[in-house]
Amino acid sequence: MDTILTVNGGSSSLKCGLYAVTNTDLQCLFHLKVENLLGDTTLFKVRDEQNRVLDSHQLACQDVALDERHQRALQEVLQWVDEHLPESHLIATGHRVVHGGDLFSAPVLLDDDKLSQLHQFIPLAPLHQPYNLKLVEACRSLAPELPIVACFDTMFHSRQPRIERLYALPRNLVDKGVHRYGFHGLSYEYLQRQLSLAGAGNLKTVACHLGAGASMCAIAEGQSIASSMGFTAVEGLPMGSRTGNLDPGVLLYLMREENMDVDALEKLIYKESGWLGISTISSDMKTLHQADDPRAEEAIDMFCYRVALEMGRLTAALEGVEQVVFSGGVGENDADVRARVLKRCGWLGIKLDEEANQRNSGIISAADSAVTVRVMPTNEELMIATHVDELLH
Repeated sequence: MDTILTVNGGSSSLKCGLYAVTNTDLQCLFHLKVENLLGDTTLFKVRDEQNRVLDSHQLACQDVALDERHQRALQEVLQWVDEHLPESHLIATGHRVVHGGDLFSAPVLLDDDKLSQLHQFIPLAPLHQPYNLKLVEACRSLAPELPIVACFDTMFHSRQPRIERLYALPRNLVDKGVHRYGFHGLSYEYLQRQLSLAGAGNLKTVACHLGAGASMCAIAEGQSIASSMGFTAVEGLPMGSRTGNLDPGVLLYLMREENMDVDALEKLIYKESGWLGISTISSDMKTLHQADDPRAEEAIDMFCYRVALEMGRLTAALEGVEQVVFSGGVGENDADVRARVLKRCGWLGIKLDEEANQRNSGIISAADSAVTVRVMPTNEELMIATHVDELLH
């Protein structure tokens, strides 16, 4: 049985999916996840496509150097598959790589030259790119015979109009790559393909990928034309622990008056702000809902307000909206957040079916709503596996 392994790594986690390649489609066999890679207790979990837990155990990493733990985690994944599915014949691995810069606008088979080029983009995504590439190197070491396909979070946005991508900076900086890129592209591409299958792929769409990492995207005729994230994955909406849009003068002020250096600023805008910073409680939306604390309420309301504001900007980019799609962990499961956002968007002609919203139904807009509002689960891993299959065949 030919299989494809998808690899999606963060700074302290690894998510993998194993897909069987059939004559007609890709079948997900297992979701494998390693959590808390940099902590004292590392957990390995395996679930099937129905989300049933097949295995859960601690992974001994205490004696493994921090910069080698991603390889250790990937080794555990490969060993588990080999032991529990010996008939699996792995034909390739597909990797989520956050940044493709201006060089990569489609999935590519990686070789030494391309890998070297991707290392040049680490300054553009310092909290994601190093770990993405570390896992590529781990695959090359553990299974050197396998083709490795890189799929980029930026590639869905690569054909946005130049006017959307520009910052009002000197042209010599723009020419060096200091412009808007957009992220969460694998999620948006998956949603767009699902919308096309539903006969709604050509509508003017605002897609909302809402979670601890959150962004929004304007899609016209299947193409990204504008997005909330820009040069980095910190721009746009306030997120779990990221600031979102911030007056750059604030950073200058903090450097001068609080004596913060670049490392302190990076920690502040990526790890100490957003919902966590405003609430002082948590970067997890579910925890904020349960907190019964006015600071948590303020963090939730601020997030919903900013989503509604961005809805207006993206609607302007589209020159009208016909469809809104909620996805991501919060977008798919948090009826309260969706209701708060859409209440502020009534001027667009959106009418909410409150019962359908509470059920997380596929369509949550009322029958007489001028805009169709959908709730649609995303699947970045399946999108990666699909790209690998298409590239190899």
